[in-house]
Amino acid sequence: MPGIKIYRKSKLKTVNTVKVTETQIKLEVNSPSDEPSETVPTPDNNQPSIEPQPYIVDEFDEDLVPDNFYETHPSDKKGNQKIFVQIAAYRDPELIPTLISMIDNCDHPENLTVGIAWQHNNGDEFDQAMYDYMKDDRFRIIDTPNSSGHGTCWARHTIQHLYCEEEFTLALDSHHRFVPGWDSKCKSQYYYLQEKGHAKPLLTGYVTSYKPWLEDSDDSGEYSLTNGFEQDPWKMVFDRFIPEGAIFFLPTSMFGQELREPIPSRFYSAHFSFTSGQFCKEVPHDPNYYFHGEEISLAARAYTHGYDLFHPHKIICYHEYTRKGRPHHWDDCNKEQGREHDWWEINEMCHKRNRILFGMDGEDPNQINFGEYGFGTERTLEDYQRYSGIHFGKRAIQKEVRDNVTPVYPHNGNDNYENEWLKNWCIDFFVPWKELPETWEDTEFWYVGVHDADGNELVRDDFPQSKIAEIYDERQDPFAARFPIGLVCQERPVKMTVIPFVQDVGWLDKIEKDIDPNLK
Repeated sequence: MPGIKIYRKSKLKTVNTVKVTETQIKLEVNSPSDEPSETVPTPDNNQPSIEPQPYIVDEFDEDLVPDNFYETHPSDKKGNQKIFVQIAAYRDPELIPTLISMIDNCDHPENLTVGIAWQHNNGDEFDQAMYDYMKDDRFRIIDTPNSSGHGTCWARHTIQHLYCEEEFTLALDSHHRFVPGWDSKCKSQYYYLQEKGHAKPLLTGYVTSYKPWLEDSDDSGEYSLTNGFEQDPWKMVFDRFIPEGAIFFLPTSMFGQELREPIPSRFYSAHFSFTSGQFCKEVPHDPNYYFHGEEISLAARAYTHGYDLFHPHKIICYHEYTRKGRPHHWDDCNKEQGREHDWWEINEMCHKRNRILFGMDGEDPNQINFGEYGFGTERTLEDYQRYSGIHFGKRAIQKEVRDNVTPVYPHNGNDNYENEWLKNWCIDFFVPWKELPETWEDTEFWYVGVHDADGNELVRDDFPQSKIAEIYDERQDPFAARFPIGLVCQERPVKMTVIPFVQDVGWLDKIEKDIDPNLK
């Protein structure tokens, strides 16, 4: 399976944002004497007495959530302070460095319990230290030969069975670096949101990226740009519905007033989620998912179970997005290796399940009894659609989503809910390699445009040389170059055009293709 390509797009403007980012980045978000209780607070005995307050920040001043805020939270509102960390790992040389960074930068490592689905190959030498971690009582490790794994959602589902009444849970991938005191930061923001009236806050997001191949390039040990670490906290914004029905997201930087306190989020990230440990029981991962669709389904399911989603307003940890040079489950587990299905067949089943869950493209949600993997009863799917500004049945969004406006709590609905939907189109456009220049090296840029039936330009995207080089170097399809593009408009896209502009030559011949008339 190709890795997800995520771009922090140029000039992504968002509400409460003073600075505008112009860099495109490739990615492949009580007092000390009080003694906490040994029990886990439940929604029944830990309901705040106030209603959630709207997210309103007049101006950026100071950070409203100091890292030691959790110490001042009333002791009778605390649980056992333990954090159940969930890590799904697949033949990952970053797993051991992730564990080292997590423990070394934790203020209270004695309060960690770590569940790991360790899918590994005996021929790999980079993770043999895992046998030492098995001797640590804090670690609960599911030792699985990589040939027996069933994908990331299966692994995350399996880990959740290791949960044992910890007050909090932190879901991660196996390729992270952590800032000092990350556990104190998470607990402080969680309790802060509870004191604002959010009974079940959930901190999540596509966290800031790092590049392990640049780490410690200057021998300083610092989390700097030189050493491959981005510097801004990130949040998630809508990118597009993909043709199969799942939603893709983009990360973009947080600035100004957004750095004052956690900000509401529409979306959920499976590589960073910090919330009540009860989440493991209330919103378990669906093992029938494979990859795409996992995060948007969890966002809606969490919301309907009463969780309020937020992005942390400061960096907690960093994430490596590319998995550069590492094996993937979809490389190892196919019919060629004796499996019943190839990965893409399983992924198609997953997409179908996701469309049924959301009632997309005419699918009847009642044809599957989702049980514990379905929506909750505290809110409805329509409530989530009103809050998020996303309509699954229509494959449409509202203008606030298009303009990256931060949502608000409490959400009391939209009077124009039925009338303000903007159709989101996702186009996969293929051009045979034989119709393109033999090399990208002399290219300045390519014009890529989408037009309606009358020839009106609906969207234009000038691909820079770096993006064109990526298309050539990766060659995801041996016969044709793939151009995925999304747009928001009511008009139906009919044609797509590519025109290369080459140094010392100028414009080459126009390449025009019809768009699938069955495009949804």
